[in-house]
Amino acid sequence: MRFKLFVPPILAVALLAATVTASAQVAPAYQAPGIPLTIGAGASSFDVDWGHGRMLGTSAWADYYPGFFGSHLSGLGFEVEGRDISIGRNLPQQKNIRQDTIEGGGIYTLRTLHYVHPYAKMMIGFGSYDFTSPSPTYSHDTRALMAGGGGFDARIYGPFWARVDYEYQVWQKLLGNYPDPQGFSVGVLYDFGRGKGH
Repeated sequence: MRFKLFVPPILAVALLAATVTASAQVAPAYQAPGIPLTIGAGASSFDVDWGHGRMLGTSAWADYYPGFFGSHLSGLGFEVEGRDISIGRNLPQQKNIRQDTIEGGGIYTLRTLHYVHPYAKMMIGFGSYDFTSPSPTYSHDTRALMAGGGGFDARIYGPFWARVDYEYQVWQKLLGNYPDPQGFSVGVLYDFGRGKGH
């Protein structure tokens, strides 16, 4: 069971190594004017790993690329994201399920392609569960978590981009288990550094 704690870091490091190696082979075609900040929001579908199955919710992201890592690591930045998974929480088999997370960490975006930018990320943060338990006074708890994942951004028009994101989380022990929620998010981003013509 504890092996799951190592899966997100291994996945993130492998994806990061692959993207860094690929970016070293081709000169970056992307030089962003303006603010190196991207913000976005979207819908999520997650298996909350709490006897409930897949649920829906919303996510929001903010990515910042400071640009002081050199040309081969120009895609290295920081991400903050929040997620609320609560749609469909009252199924008969497990009522009152809700999962909220707030995370921050590193993101590496490969920018050698003009219209599609794949990325890998490694995050740490906190998450909270609402749940039904045998005790009438215990229905909520909070734990630290690690997460790894990746996806891609695809240009829609000008500074507007679509994002497809996968994330795998490992939580600290909660009621005898190590929850490992995982799922997908799809959303729209606005990049303050990618204006028309870029």
